[in-house]
Amino acid sequence: MAWSQDEERMLAQIEQHLVDDDPRLVARLESFNERVRRSEAKSKAEPRVGRRPRRSTVIILISWLLIATLVATLLIMVLRHEAAAAMALAAAAEPPRTVPGPVVDYVHASRSVR
Repeated sequence: MAWSQDEERMLAQIEQHLVDDDPRLVARLESFNERVRRSEAKSKAEPRVGRRPRRSTVIILISWLLIATLVATLLIMVLRHEAAAAMALAAAAEPPRTVPGPVVDYVHASRSVR
């Protein structure tokens, strides 16, 4: 969107007042603008192919991996505990198994008695 001539004139007046009032601010802004221009020219000239991830990105990624591992381990522990508890409850609910006494071979026993 283009600016009207009145707006451009007012901006030029504001800029001139700032230059007159605070030359240090003007120097800082010019330095900043120059760094921005150099950075933009550098990024346009050579694409970032081998850019390394930031340290904070790596730390966040490792943190997420540790959290996921911890959650998976806890879920496995809980599920195993619940399965063991369910097996114990099932074993307790069954009637006790009777152990058979000595097996008597009636056929042989009757022969020896005669």
